[in-house]
Amino acid sequence: MSRHSAAPFNKTLSRWMTGGGPCEDVVVSTRVRLARNLAQYPFPPSARREDALAVRGAVQRSLDDLPDGGDYEFYPLDRVEEIDRWVLVEKHLASPQLVGRADCTAIILDAEESISVMVNEEDHLRIQCLVPGFDLESAWSLADTVDDSLGAGLEYAFDEDFGYLTACPSNVGTGFRGSVMAHLPGLVHTGQIEPLMSGLNKAGALVRGVFGEGSKAEGNLFQVSNRISLGSSEDEMAANLAGVARELMSRERSAREALLNGNRYELEDRVYRAYGLLTNARKMSSEEALDLLSMLRLGSDINILPGGLGDAFPELLVRIRRASLQRVVGERLDTNQRDIRRATLVRNRLLNDG
Repeated sequence: MSRHSAAPFNKTLSRWMTGGGPCEDVVVSTRVRLARNLAQYPFPPSARREDALAVRGAVQRSLDDLPDGGDYEFYPLDRVEEIDRWVLVEKHLASPQLVGRADCTAIILDAEESISVMVNEEDHLRIQCLVPGFDLESAWSLADTVDDSLGAGLEYAFDEDFGYLTACPSNVGTGFRGSVMAHLPGLVHTGQIEPLMSGLNKAGALVRGVFGEGSKAEGNLFQVSNRISLGSSEDEMAANLAGVARELMSRERSAREALLNGNRYELEDRVYRAYGLLTNARKMSSEEALDLLSMLRLGSDINILPGGLGDAFPELLVRIRRASLQRVVGERLDTNQRDIRRATLVRNRLLNDG
């Protein structure tokens, strides 16, 4: 049963942050996003505020069309605290562009936060499904179901020749964008990452930082997605992206093997130094924490450290960030206070499983 709400967020972990997905040694999460617009309203870049509010209302009324058994919340973002809006960004459930226009935007979330529907971002609807590990099939199936359900009550802007119409020409056609968040420390530390990324870009894939366009690759994390959404079916695009992801996984695992064979003691020293700092430091910036957590996860994945130590990686990728950290501790913090609380949070999580 769908619910209509502006209640405060109270979920600490989205499903993808719990880990346990296929091929999680390399792929942290998989996302499928569909861009859709309503036929009777101007697209967001040219819409007036009253148009955007009308779209938001129409989408809210359509919630009852979502799949049976789902538990959904509708959040008008102008009724959500600013810190909670940025937590959504840090969880990869919303974009900065969406939360920056809180007066006329909204987000729909399911109970597991595997489904997020952004309302009035670049397009009227950005339907996103985010799952742990490498699982394009499940993410696409879920996104397709939500799309069909919403489309039953909303008239999408569609052209027989071009397909779904979107604000950005690169999304016209299917509106499909699949992506994998890949942890690639082996390729980075063996110096293979730049030529490989260049080759992928030339082959039609997009390679971006952890938060997508314009962001940097923190903690050796990269987002790899399809570039074009026109000219092929969604199934074909998903299959092509899956092939790219499998090649990336193969190369990353080979690079990790090369690191082990090249100078195991040096690699072990870097891993254990990372573990030592993470479990003993009293102050830590987010950038330092991400680099050390990346090395910890690598050490866990290649059996230098006990496997369970790496389990906290997806969770801590979010919880150490500015908004999420302040939400966890329940108070506003300056930079110095955040660095102290971040070190405490990481230390407690790794030593006490807390």
